[in-house]
Amino acid sequence: MSLRLPSPGNSSRRRFLRQSFAFSALATLGSFSSLADFVPSQPEAAQLLVLGDWGYEEQTAQSQVAAGLSAYAKQHSVRPQALLMLGDNWYGELAGGAHSTRWQTQFEQMYPAKDFPCPAYAVLGNHDYQRWPESKVDAELEYARSGRNGAAATRWTMPARWYRFEFPAKNPLVTFLALDSNMPRPDGKEMGGRDFTLTPQQQAEQLAWLEAELKRPRTTPFVAVIAHHPVFSDGPHGDHPVLIRDWDPLFRKYRVDVFMAGHDHDLQHLEFDGHPTSHFLSGGGGADLYSLKIEPSQRGPYAQKVYGFSHISVAAKQMTLRHLDQNGRTLHAFTKTPEGKITILG
Repeated sequence: MSLRLPSPGNSSRRRFLRQSFAFSALATLGSFSSLADFVPSQPEAAQLLVLGDWGYEEQTAQSQVAAGLSAYAKQHSVRPQALLMLGDNWYGELAGGAHSTRWQTQFEQMYPAKDFPCPAYAVLGNHDYQRWPESKVDAELEYARSGRNGAAATRWTMPARWYRFEFPAKNPLVTFLALDSNMPRPDGKEMGGRDFTLTPQQQAEQLAWLEAELKRPRTTPFVAVIAHHPVFSDGPHGDHPVLIRDWDPLFRKYRVDVFMAGHDHDLQHLEFDGHPTSHFLSGGGGADLYSLKIEPSQRGPYAQKVYGFSHISVAAKQMTLRHLDQNGRTLHAFTKTPEGKITILG
């Protein structure tokens, strides 16, 4: 079977026809139900687990997703070498800032080091950019510097609003560029009051940094960008005009392999005709869920209103990305090679 992919911004081509990708793994497995329990054995692969929109004040869903994350890792012997935290890390008040008790209850203990003894690379979301009453952005940067209330070093990793890291640290396979997607409105004005954004100067500085990083000679098979706001989304927030204007041309020019985001509270995977970048959205970490605005039959291949998390396995010749529900059941998966070949697993 094959897929004809839609082109972003071209409404006449949004109908998503299953006509171009080979569903080879799904045919091998025989059915989607068998895929649900299938995790490929890749002893040489590096493993990442991904969460977005998780630090909700009401912790029931977050606790359920976190429990599913731990159970999934144990059941499938997934030993993650990193967690990716895709923003909206703290909804509501973070009383005490870097010394808030929420760091213990909703991060350190919610995703315990015994299960996830690895760095947690974090980016900032719009709820992080709320003063409640003080800047949560400053608190998150401080917590990364100071560790758990000034005691033992934390896994929380956020050296700056935007930064670069290579994964894994030894013999890296992916160059990650972690960005701050909290932009001024298209008219250039900052949000006022409790909410705020990057300044226009910071926005321009980050954009110049991004292109400079992408211009550097590649030293890893894959290049990925992570941020909170998606460039394209089938969820209620929709496509982001500023990121389409500023970031998408660079993704195309320098052939970024994957862009990962959250913000819309769901799980998505979007592909576009002629676009080198797979758009992989993981926003089901615990905040209230959002209904889709665009059905995946129109623009996909996958989007679902569901709590869950994501798992990425990376080897030199192939990256495997999968979305899972809060119980660790595979909902959608695909592979991508450094040359850009994509195979949908289900």
